[in-house]
Parts: sequence; C-alpha cells; structure tokens
Amino acid sequence: MADAYLDGLRLLARRELSEAQLRSRLARRAHSAEDVDGALTRLRAEGALDDGRTAAAIARTAVNVRRLGPRRIRRAVEAAGIPADVVDRAVRDALDGVDAAATVNAALERGLAAHRGPIDDRLAARLYRRLVAHGHDPEVVSRALSARRRAARDE
Repeated sequence: MADAYLDGLRLLARRELSEAQLRSRLARRAHSAEDVDGALTRLRAEGALDDGRTAAAIARTAVNVRRLGPRRIRRAVEAAGIPADVVDRAVRDALDGVDAAATVNAALERGLAAHRGPIDDRLAARLYRRLVAHGHDPEVVSRALSARRRAARDE
C-alpha cells in the first residue's frame, strides 16, 4: 500500500484529480486493487483527495479560463468520474453570479474581433454552432446574435 500511497501523492502534487481518475492511474501503474483502495482511503482521510474540491476546480477553470457554457461545464466535471450530486453543486457554485447573456456577448465579441461590417447568414451560423458547441444556451446565443446583427445593420 505504501507504494500506491506515494504514487497517489505524487500524482496529486501535479494536479487535482478525482478519486476515479486517481484509481485509474494507480491501477495502470500495476498496483493491486487492495493497495489502491487503502491508498485512496488514506489520501481521503488526510484531505489530499477530495472530489468536491476537484469538481470545483474543474468547473471554475471551465468558466473562467475556457469560458464554456453550463452544458459543457457539466460534461467536463462528469468526465472526471465525479458523482452527480457533487457535479451539480460544483456547476451551480461556478456559475453563481455569472451572467449568461454577458458571457455569450463577450464570446461573440471575441469571435467578431477581426470582422467588419454586417454579419451575414454564414458567419452567424458559424458563430451560433461554435457557441452552442461550447455549451451555451441556444436561446441566449440566438438572441445575442440577432441583437448583434440588428445593431450592425443599423450602423
């Protein structure tokens, strides 16, 4: 167990990992299931392993750095193998105080940084697909694009 514990500490020193991710990585390093279970129990007891903290870190990064929408944030946290109740709390906390419309408008601004003039149908479709693929609400994206197109047309 000591080797699995030390390997677990080394892995957690590099970055925050969920219990499922750490279990998988320790198993790939040929540690026995009993050693992995013991190491995870010890790491959890010491506070080095915490799915809630990991979920919050993933969600915050998805919001603040990657600027993803709620659906993609949820998928990113779920992909770490974190339980659904912890995922819900992390996503809710990360999005607390975030204005979805302002986030979409900022993303549109970045997408249109090099574009001058009116937004044609092809460009609008490309921006819409990109923002929806990034997890933003299709309704919010559609409204923001329509408003941006009207404003560009009125200039």
